[in-house]
Amino acid sequence: MDSKRTAIVTGAARGMGLAIARRLGQGGHHVVLIDVLADEVAAAAEALRSEGIDATGLPLDLGDEAQRAALPQRLGARFESVAVLVNNAAISPKRDGRRIPAGEIPLDEWERVVQINLTAPFRLIQLCLPPMRARRWGRIVNIASRAGRSPGGVAGAHYVTTKTGILGMTRAFGKEIASDGVTVNAIAPGRIETPMSAGSPPEVLAGVLKTIPVGRFGTPEEVAALTSFLAGDEAGFITGATFDINGGVLMI
Repeated sequence: MDSKRTAIVTGAARGMGLAIARRLGQGGHHVVLIDVLADEVAAAAEALRSEGIDATGLPLDLGDEAQRAALPQRLGARFESVAVLVNNAAISPKRDGRRIPAGEIPLDEWERVVQINLTAPFRLIQLCLPPMRARRWGRIVNIASRAGRSPGGVAGAHYVTTKTGILGMTRAFGKEIASDGVTVNAIAPGRIETPMSAGSPPEVLAGVLKTIPVGRFGTPEEVAALTSFLAGDEAGFITGATFDINGGVLMI
């Protein structure tokens, strides 16, 4: 196996995850696209390969610990070159495109959101640390959300809670493993044009648009560009930080 860096991107069958995988692949990484949507992630990887990108599609349910734990074995020798991990996969259940009141969220739904949005990133960081530490180089980028910075909009309490947790986890890991040559940062996107955001009713989307100072929604490619920088050599002095990309909705 050559010395090319491998980048794992979760939730990569479409939307921000696919844009991030494409950008990292264009930068010379071998990209491993992970998603629960088996057919879609296979098609996404094939599309990237048709563009000349070294890509592998891997169907995996991040809510299942057995499947998470099997990741190193499934990647085989390729796992030894893992240098970048982008924890992008997340779910945000809604009711008719609107926020579910916190008092009405079923326990099983809460637990599923926690498993995918928070526990899975934690476990993947644990799994990917050994090859990163062995190389004394690694980049971990956690995709959080504006909802984790300040609740509001159409995100439910389970989504807000897990995205807030991602920010704390980013700081905790960032401080603990910085001396190993591994950085950990978070990106908190606002409303981005993705399949997840498109699920809201038109009147809800119109209301959200009015709150954005730049007057438009963000694009997956803009998030991908920021991710690519944080995953590169020039970002080695940045760790434990959260980067807002929300069109000016939240300025802190």
